[in-house]
Amino acid sequence: MASIVIRNLSEKTIQNPTLSKPLLWIFLESGIDWMHACGGKGRCTTCKAVILKGGENLIPKTPAELRYESQQQLAANERLCCQTKLTKGDLEVEVPEQSKLPHMKYSD
Repeated sequence: MASIVIRNLSEKTIQNPTLSKPLLWIFLESGIDWMHACGGKGRCTTCKAVILKGGENLIPKTPAELRYESQQQLAANERLCCQTKLTKGDLEVEVPEQSKLPHMKYSD
């Protein structure tokens, strides 16, 4: 059994996420608004998440993520939610400051 915890969204927890889907779609299907400008195609960095724990439970970085990391638009502890999938185990993330939506209540 896996779970995803979003720390700065009042510890919002998603139990048993579908492992075959990118994190972005898991969040959206769980009723969580998550910024994404390019429609989940890896063409921007608006959907990034800060990985706090469980990064080893994610698929390897995609070419899009590696490109943005080399351009210093994605930190080593950040992943694009539209590109990455959980493979097993638990994950803890938070929404970075620049990706926060104005209508959401964050618990920083």
